Amino acid sequence: MTPTACMILAAGFGTRMGALTQTRPKPLIPVAGRALIDHALEQARGAGVRRIVVNGHYHADQMRAHLAGMADVAFSEEQPLILDSAGGIRHALPLLDARTIFTLNADAVWSGPNALATLAAAWDPEQMDVLTLMVPQSRAVGRQEGGDFTRDAQGRLSWDKTGEVYSGAQILKTHLLQGYPEGPFSLHEVWCAAMARGRMFGTPYQGHWADVGHPEGIGLAEEMVIHV
Repeated sequence: MTPTACMILAAGFGTRMGALTQTRPKPLIPVAGRALIDHALEQARGAGVRRIVVNGHYHADQMRAHLAGMADVAFSEEQPLILDSAGGIRHALPLLDARTIFTLNADAVWSGPNALATLAAAWDPEQMDVLTLMVPQSRAVGRQEGGDFTRDAQGRLSWDKTGEVYSGAQILKTHLLQGYPEGPFSLHEVWCAAMARGRMFGTPYQGHWADVGHPEGIGLAEEMVIHV
């Protein structure tokens, strides 16, 4: 069954952005005429998602104000601690109200097919607990850290810095977040457990994806949107 809820991860400090995030959260930096968070919202809405949750911590008041009036979006504020990726999703589960969800990182721009619709088309809940959307390094615009995973013939993932790039989009069964101590924890832990069970998969994205987690990524993303 295709997820109908999406968590957009937008609570980070954006330290790699330097001065650009001294007075605002990274998801509100403009890229191609729109705030970064609006690019993520477009992906969620374009896939027919009915319930969207955005989390926030750093300059949370600005994020709340930006999202005000969006009837399909709820805001999950993390205070006093920022809860990391998996901790933030777990904190938002009452708002998501779903056993299977999409998640999206808020610091990316897409050019091509809808990212979440691509995931939904490949989703097989009988054999998958996690399905990530993967981009080859040749189409990962602005990527600075190499790859993340290799897919085997069935699509199962293993760690590989020479492999494909995790695009920040996935489908996740929320029961995977159970059993961890209270407080912050990372999706890395959740993925390692799913991978050990052979239940973590990846599927390819046929378009281009831009990493806007660093200042140089802004111009590269804007060029991608114009020319690709």
